[in-house]
Amino acid sequence: MPQTILTLATRGQGLYEFTNQAEAFVDAAGQEEGLLTVFVRHTSCSLLIQENADPDVRSDLLSFFRRLVPPASDPSMGWVVHRAEGPDDMPAHIKAALTQVSIGIPVARGRLMLGTWQGIYLFEHRDRPHRREIVLHLGS
Repeated sequence: MPQTILTLATRGQGLYEFTNQAEAFVDAAGQEEGLLTVFVRHTSCSLLIQENADPDVRSDLLSFFRRLVPPASDPSMGWVVHRAEGPDDMPAHIKAALTQVSIGIPVARGRLMLGTWQGIYLFEHRDRPHRREIVLHLGS
């Protein structure tokens, strides 16, 4: 079964679309039907399938998650113990726990069965740049 690892460089918190890379992987595999499993190998980022037409959606999602889980330096987060890598460390783990690290996407007629406005995103929860590894596995 075809499998690869994508490496995405992030520049800090944000949504990084990699739909084209996933589509290219499926196309190169030449498999007509199956299930693409997308898995991120980190504990402080996650995966989303989200609208890719209007950038305001990404901006609003980032704002929502910042309000939901502020940095550990925020007075409301005084209960946080894990601060080993700075004030964004534990909040990043919480955001990853609230979202997902693995997504399954059906493949039919050799194409991902995403909706018209859907894209696949790495959701980076840390402030500083990282290199994130994403496993793509196409099963039958």
